[in-house]
Amino acid sequence: MMKMLAEGGLSVVTDGLRSADEDNPNGYYELEAVKQMPAGNVAWLADAGGRVVKVISALLEHLPSTQTYKFIFIEREIKEILASQQKMLKHRNESFQVDDAEIEAQFRKHLSVIKPWLVRQPNMETLFVGDNGLMEEPVLVYRRLVELVGTPLFFEKMPSVPSKALYRNRVSEV
Repeated sequence: MMKMLAEGGLSVVTDGLRSADEDNPNGYYELEAVKQMPAGNVAWLADAGGRVVKVISALLEHLPSTQTYKFIFIEREIKEILASQQKMLKHRNESFQVDDAEIEAQFRKHLSVIKPWLVRQPNMETLFVGDNGLMEEPVLVYRRLVELVGTPLFFEKMPSVPSKALYRNRVSEV
């Protein structure tokens, strides 16, 4: 999604510290400072206005309520997330410290709290996008993205980004 938004013409905030690799050949589009929000570091927000920043759902509650935000919440099948994480950890010679069933239960609980919380926030507008929907109906997703961001995007560049070749952890395969 981050690459798609960049191709669409939006300015993306990233520090480039985490480069593309075999697990994510399009790159990570991350900003390490985002991970420091629980400790109160939100200074990076001053330079992020009107730009796209990747924030995982577990950190959303740490965003200051004094600002307004527009979110694209990517919804993936939990089993696909776990399969992807397992492959990434294997490539790094690491492993989960907790079994998949426990992680899945924790993640489902988190989603059952964070999604309704997002909808109730007056300073946050959220577009929920199913990862499968992006692959199956990209034009519909692009239209919804334009509605959310309120600015035209370069549609002609965006459809080339979602790649079925990179969608390697389908539920049917795991």
